[in-house]
Amino acid sequence: MSDERPAEPSEPEDLKGPDLARAALSRARAAARAKGLSPGAPRTRGRRSDPARSSSGPDGRDPVPFGAMIRRLVAERGWEETTTAAGVLANWDRLVGPEIADHCRPVSLTEGELVLVAESSAWATQLRLLTRTMAKRLAEQVGDGVVSTIVVRGPAQADWRKGPRRVQGRGPRDTYG
Repeated sequence: MSDERPAEPSEPEDLKGPDLARAALSRARAAARAKGLSPGAPRTRGRRSDPARSSSGPDGRDPVPFGAMIRRLVAERGWEETTTAAGVLANWDRLVGPEIADHCRPVSLTEGELVLVAESSAWATQLRLLTRTMAKRLAEQVGDGVVSTIVVRGPAQADWRKGPRRVQGRGPRDTYG
């Protein structure tokens, strides 16, 4: 026996009729396989395989309202605590009412500690008495746990210290005689 196979006619002139069509189809299928396509597979309707083309359904490239986009950005970056604290400081007069807001101002809100500065020592005492009421009101309006403690300070005293370095001691005094 010999290892010879019958030669397949690959030249179009050797083929006639249906054999010519079969050969053309098999060449087209081989070319499709070489490109990574699967010939003969049913095509699906609806979703297109090309992501650069748009369809009538919603996709990730559609316009988004500005507020929704900002909320998503804040959530992705983990800025919820910072924006909530900024909202408390910015809306202080609306949160506590105009009477209290006229006599004190918030200075900072870090890690749940709200620092207030009163306009006088009398108002600082009054606000210290109202801290529970203010904490409850803030918890209702901005959420539980945003403000855990309230520190009330009186008006700023004169500060004789100059520069970033400090020396412990008695402070300014007359050094002459």
